[in-house]
This record gives sequence, structure tokens and C-alpha cells, in this order.
Amino acid sequence: MIIAILSGFILAAIVPFFSPYLKKNASLIFPLLPLLLFGYFASFFPRIKNGDPVSMFYDWVPSFGVDLSFRLDGLSLLFVLMITGIGVLVFFYTFSYMKGHEYIDRFYAFLCMFMASMLGLVLSDNIITLFIFWELTSISSFFLIGFNNEEPASRKSALLALSITGLGGFFLLAGMILLGTVGGSYSIQELLSSSEAIKSNSLYGGIIFFLFIGAFTKSAQFPFHFWLPGAMKAPTPVSTYLHSATMVKAGIYLLARFSPVLGDTFWWNSTLVTVGAITMLYAAIHALFRLDLKGILAYSTISALGILVFLIGLGTDEALLAAGVFILVHALYKATLFLVAGIIDHETGTRDVTVLSGLGKVMLPVALAGILAALSNAGAPPFFGFVGKDLIYEATMQYGEWAVVLTGAAIVTNICLLFAGLLAGVKPFIGALPEKFGKVHLPSPLMWVPPLILASLGLVFGLFPSLIEQSLIQPLFSSISKSGTEIHLKLWHGFNLIFGLSMTTLILGTLLFWKLKPSKNLFQKAFRFEFLSPERLVGHFARGFSGFARIWTGFFQNGYLRNYVITILGFLTVLLAYRLYNGIGFQIKAEMFENVTLYEIIVLLIMAVSIVFTVFSTSRLVAVASLGVIGYSICLIFLFYSAPDLAMTQFSIDTLTVILFVLVIYNLPKYNTFSSTPIRIRDGILSVFFGLLIAVLTLEVLNEPLNRETSEFYAQNAYTLAKGKNVVNVILVDFRGFDTLGEISVLAIAALGVFSLLKLRLKSIEKE
Repeated sequence: MIIAILSGFILAAIVPFFSPYLKKNASLIFPLLPLLLFGYFASFFPRIKNGDPVSMFYDWVPSFGVDLSFRLDGLSLLFVLMITGIGVLVFFYTFSYMKGHEYIDRFYAFLCMFMASMLGLVLSDNIITLFIFWELTSISSFFLIGFNNEEPASRKSALLALSITGLGGFFLLAGMILLGTVGGSYSIQELLSSSEAIKSNSLYGGIIFFLFIGAFTKSAQFPFHFWLPGAMKAPTPVSTYLHSATMVKAGIYLLARFSPVLGDTFWWNSTLVTVGAITMLYAAIHALFRLDLKGILAYSTISALGILVFLIGLGTDEALLAAGVFILVHALYKATLFLVAGIIDHETGTRDVTVLSGLGKVMLPVALAGILAALSNAGAPPFFGFVGKDLIYEATMQYGEWAVVLTGAAIVTNICLLFAGLLAGVKPFIGALPEKFGKVHLPSPLMWVPPLILASLGLVFGLFPSLIEQSLIQPLFSSISKSGTEIHLKLWHGFNLIFGLSMTTLILGTLLFWKLKPSKNLFQKAFRFEFLSPERLVGHFARGFSGFARIWTGFFQNGYLRNYVITILGFLTVLLAYRLYNGIGFQIKAEMFENVTLYEIIVLLIMAVSIVFTVFSTSRLVAVASLGVIGYSICLIFLFYSAPDLAMTQFSIDTLTVILFVLVIYNLPKYNTFSSTPIRIRDGILSVFFGLLIAVLTLEVLNEPLNRETSEFYAQNAYTLAKGKNVVNVILVDFRGFDTLGEISVLAIAALGVFSLLKLRLKSIEKE
């Protein structure tokens, strides 16, 4: 299984080596990967249907409890089939849609990376591994959204999407670490057995808060939704694959996966219901006023994601079943509508619904796909969308005293979504064909066959829900519900209240489509309230924060090294003073000085005189020489205390430092003027206080009881484990070898930097 998951990364990695060949001849090789993966995962249907999940385990970082453990159950099976199945169609569609593009091989590589990231996300049983793949989806989607990187709008949209989802990823990591700490494991299956203990823990609120932020940002929930419409700047295959069927549903997958672990509490359910309801209503109403096909589909996608969060929040068996069915329903019709919108844009050069009409006369198969998808979106019988809508109303009607309110919200949302679906899937194909579209023709079958297949599946699954009832939907329901109820999907339940609500939605939605005509005037009226939108508010905050950052940086990072040193020392002085605020933990007594020798006093006097010379000298050379004297005096102290190796190290360092300083300052100009008196007083006070605090802190440390456990361990094991008699060398080379390697690397990089500066030869124009 791990090869299947990582195959996308492997293929993406080898693309650059065969780039010229792939551009010209072999782009159709890429769809073979999702096709093979679809067949591989579909082969597990019998096992999953019989309630036998497939588990794989690979050691990775066992010391931290992080491993590559993967589990294929009903929930992950639905997602991997959507990822690979829709992936096959999108990959074929891309071949024709981007034919002749200079970077089509790069585009396929990014798609492969994203597909592999999504597969790893939905199959991971380790929450840290899940987070890693979660972040990989954000990174790969960044490259896809910003694929047209020469356009400023594409770059801006990619950065916005990465910023919002990256912020969510940061919170998600915190939540995962807390969850693993409280649950005692990073395995999702093991956390299931600790569900009650986790929910009763005081950190439960923090866990679900961090998890919610991660899920809401990825799945475009209010108020984090605004990155998704902006991401429509990406090519249509990206919008289809990422923003309808896969990536935006990663947050939905996360909530569904952890619902058995963290769900069924007031804070879990009420938060999801509230956020989901606000999102689905807000976005559905916004979809009424949009004129761009992809903009309409973007807001209707946000609304559909809100419905899924809303249903998971309800948490009943009926709601979870409705959520599971609606995930598939939405993926089928929304991917179709995005592909259709891409065809329209590709052939006509516009996505403005106010000018699109009559295209069914020249693109009949595309029109058929769009109309079928719109009807499934509308929930018209006998489409699969009708089954999904019935389940939604059944879930809301059985929710006690809130049934009327929740059902009303669902009806209003579905009416608006029905309007949006008809606007995107039907409006461009009916009516008279404008003269300027007279030369529009049917594109390659590679473009119109994929949406027709997806739209047809919406009809087939509606007519014959038994095809997926036990093989796909039942395992899905069992994996997110604790009840173990056996489910049954039916197209027809007779004339009842639920059927009446579905018909009411169809009638009102159709009337709305008939009466409300999209126009620029209507869009401008709605746009007047845009200043209150989360996007505008976040934009104002970002600009304000950026201005504050410029002021802050200009004050502290002003280019003067002395100011940096003063800031650092001032902060440390305040910090150390606060540390010593409660008093000093030692007393200076006369007997402490009984063992002080004459040699030590002489050395200390030499150091004191050298310090005075260093501070008050007007010559850089004298100051450097005085610093060298201080270093050599420290060497003598090491010798007095029987540490010749440290003395030699100190001697070597000081000698090298003095030489380097002399070389550096050799070409510097002489002191011209002294600093002003106030500045010298300031620096002197800061230096004295900082030195005194360091001295006091050092005496505090020396006053603490000596614990020799660590030193005894090194002394006892230096020879037996590392075969070395010099304990210090063994510690540096063996026990702390990585630290030493890091220090050597830093020194090597610094040396290269210094060498490059010494060899730098600027042109005259660059010196100005």
C-alpha cells in the first residue's frame, strides 16, 4: 500500500528527467497512474464490504511514536475512490484542455504530488503522519493554484490559499499533539478506545478548538471561506480536482474521522451545527449574485461543504448517513459542472453567464452533462441527488425541538443551490445562440466524455442505489457511526412529509431561476456590502499588521549593530533582573576567600587592567590586544584548576580571534570622534548592570548542589561504549556527535560567507 500512496511522488520526481519527451509524446501516460490506483483500491471492495478493514504498518520514527501506519476502511475507501476515480477523468481532461502548454509536464507532476498527498491523508492511521500529508496537500495545491505564475492574480490567490490553510495546519498540529498526549497514542484506532477519557480531560476544549480551526480553514468554512473563490484563478482541472472533489473535503474527512473519538458532546455538536449553518446559508445566498461560472460554483461548493459540517454536527445516525451520501453526490455533480465550465471557457473565451446561451446547439454532449449534473444538484428524482436531499431533510426533521429551524435553513440553502446549479449547468445551453459564438464547436472527446461519465453516474446511482448501498455506503456509515445500524437506500419512500419538502424545494428553486435574472446591476447592489465581508476585514487587518511590522522593524532592525546589541542586552538584563527579583539564593562570606592564592589575585588584576584598556582605548588595535590579554588570563585560571585541555583550547581560540580581528580592522578608518557623553553613560550603565547580573547568576549556579549523575555516566561509558579514554573528546564526537556536526556546519558556512565578502569586487555603480 505504501508504494501505491507514494507512487504519485515518485512519478513527479522523475518528470524533470523526461520533460522534453513527455511534452511531445507521452502526456497520456499520466492518467494511467490514477487508473491503476483506482483498480488497486477497488480490489478491496469485498473485504471492506465484509467489515474487514485493510491495515498496513511500517516503522518510521518509533522513538516518537510516529509510524507509517495506513488503514483502509469504509470512510477512506470512499475518499480514495473519489481521489483516483475523478483523478483519472481529470488527468484525461487535462491532456486536451492544456494541450500545447509549455509546462504541461510540470502541471501533471503537481497533480501527481497532490493526489499522493490526499491518498496519504485519508489512509493514515497515525495522526502525525496524517498531519504531514495534510501539509503536503497545502503545498502541492499552492503550486497548482499559482500555476499561471506570470499573472499577479494567480500568485496572490496561491499565497492567500497557502496562508489560510497553512495557518489551519499550525493549529491542527497543536491539536494533534494534545490529542496524542491526552489519549496516550498517536494511532487513531487506539484513540477510539480512549474516547471517554479524552472527552473528560480538561484539555478537550483545546483539542477540538485546534482541530476545528484546521478543518474549517481547509474546508472553507465561514469566516475562512474567502480563499476558495480566489483559488478559481487556477486552471479548470485544478478547480475540479481540488475544489470540488478532494482537497476541500479534507476538513470534512477530518471531522468525520474524529467524530467517533471526539464527537457527541455539546461543544462538538453545537459548534459544527452553528458554523455549518452559517456557512451554507451565507455562501448559498452569495451564489445568487455571481456572474462568473467558476465564481458561482465556488460559492455553491462552500455552501455544500457547510451542509456537510452541519450534518456531522447533528451527529445522529440519519445525519451521518446523509453526510456520507452527500459527499459522493456533491463530488459527482460539482466535478461535472466545473469540467463543463472549463469547456465553455475554453471554447468561448468567457465565463460570464449574462452573455452565455444557446451553446447546446453546438455542444450537445456537454449540454447533456451540464443538465444532468444540474438536475442531480437540484435533487430531482430519479437522480442520486434526490436520495441525498431526502436524507438531509430526514436528518433535520428528527432533531427534536430544533427540527423546524434546521429544516428551514436546509430548505433555503437547497433552493439557492438549485438556482446556482441551473445557472451553471442549464443557462449557458438554452436560448438563442449569440452570433459571436457561431464558430464555437464541440471540443475533443477527452474533454466532454469525463463530465458525461460523472453526470451519468449521478443518474445511475439514483436509479439503482443498491449498486453502492452495501459495498460503499454501509461500510462508510459503519466507520463514522458507533451504532452499527444497517442502512437502506431507496429512491422512493412514498408520499410523505420528506417528499413534500423535496418537491417544495424543486418548485421554489425553479421559480427563483425563472424570475431572478443575473445582471451586473444586481451584482453591484450585492457588492455594496462587500466591505463587511471577512475577506475585506482580514485584508484591513493584514495591512494594519504589515504597517505595524514596518514600524517595529524600522525601530529595532535599523541597520546599526550597536542598537541590536543594546536591545539584546537590555532585554536579557530585564529578564535576569526579574529572575532575581525574589532575592539572591546565596550569601558572600569571608571564608569563601580563604583559598584564594596570590597567583589568582595577580591574574584578576591583569584582567581588570586589560578591561579598562579595552573600554577606554582610542585605538582599535590596543582594544583587540587587551581582549587577547583577557583571554590568555583565563587560560592561566584553567591551568590553576588543573584543566590543561581547556587552557589549550582557550589559547588557540584567543590567538586565532586576535589575528582575525587584526586582519579585519586593518583597513578600517581610525576613530574620528568619540561617542557623545550621554551615549557612553548609557552604554556604561547597561554594561555594568548586565555584568553584575551575569556574575550573580553564575554565583547562583555555583551555589546549587552538584549533581554528578551525567558526568559519572560519561566517565563510566566513554571507553566501554565509544572506545575512547578522553571523555571530553568522546562526548563531542560520539555522544553529542550531531551537535558537533551542526557546529562545524555553522562555522563552515560562516567561513564561506566571510571568504566571499573578502573576495567581493563591486562595480563602481554598485558601490553608490
